[in-house]
Amino acid sequence: MTQNPEVPLRGAPDLSQFAQPAPAAPAESAGASGGGAAALPAPVDVTEANLNDLAQQSTEVPVVIVFLSSASPASRELVERVRTVAGSYQGRFVVGRCDIDIQGGIAQALQITAVPTVVALIAGRPAPLFQGNAEDAQIKDVLDQVLQVAAQHGVTGTIGATAPTAEPEPEPLPPLHQEAYDAIEREDFEAAIAAYDQALRENPKDHEAKAGRAQVALMHRTRTADLAAVRKAAADAPADVDAQMAVADMDVMGGQVEDAFRRLLDAVRGSAGDEREKVRLRLIELFDVVGPTDPRVGEARRALSAALF
Repeated sequence: MTQNPEVPLRGAPDLSQFAQPAPAAPAESAGASGGGAAALPAPVDVTEANLNDLAQQSTEVPVVIVFLSSASPASRELVERVRTVAGSYQGRFVVGRCDIDIQGGIAQALQITAVPTVVALIAGRPAPLFQGNAEDAQIKDVLDQVLQVAAQHGVTGTIGATAPTAEPEPEPLPPLHQEAYDAIEREDFEAAIAAYDQALRENPKDHEAKAGRAQVALMHRTRTADLAAVRKAAADAPADVDAQMAVADMDVMGGQVEDAFRRLLDAVRGSAGDEREKVRLRLIELFDVVGPTDPRVGEARRALSAALF
């Protein structure tokens, strides 16, 4: 865990750029109302549509956001652990999660360069907390510091003090997407890929299936990989495109997107024929993982076109 123990607020970026009408305040912000061991509220999915509402809410109670990637199981696990530890404070925190693969604008605005990264909103301002995984005791120490800083800024409320807002029922997933999701939950990545492949055969323009397939394929390729061994193999054989692609996969999993794209662009320029095509296809697949709206993808697409033509 790389920690910022001072939890700074001065000089933090203004979140007003994301201000826009939202259909409703985040449902999870209400928390559980009184009486007994209620279930922990689900983390808020942080989007550009509700970030300004959360910033406003942070004038009453700190909002702790875990930045994650759907391609990083470790970052998804940290969300649940932060949620559990924060839940022990009886409504003194709102916990959010922000997928950088989907919300690239927020990640860029807050200078999120790797996942998992944890940031607090206090009195409308972001405060970096720590980067990487952390034990429950470390998370609790950080949250204790957040409460101290929040109190200095007059943020002393609890989410149980506000009236609950009914959480809308989520739209059901299409059957093949649900099949893929269920397979991912049980870590059967091959079955998930097969479900997404079937969805794409039925609808080649299913962009969500395309992105989901790319993410699951990345998880499948890297699930047993050893980062040190992968990097050594690539360093020992710089002309081996398979070795370079393996490092690029690990870099994307770790949030080092620019490094991954740069490595594969170099491999495209240094290869020919079938090997060049193999690298090109992997690079395009990683574009789908990161997301078409991410500015790094647009820049890399232009560089790929220049390298090929």
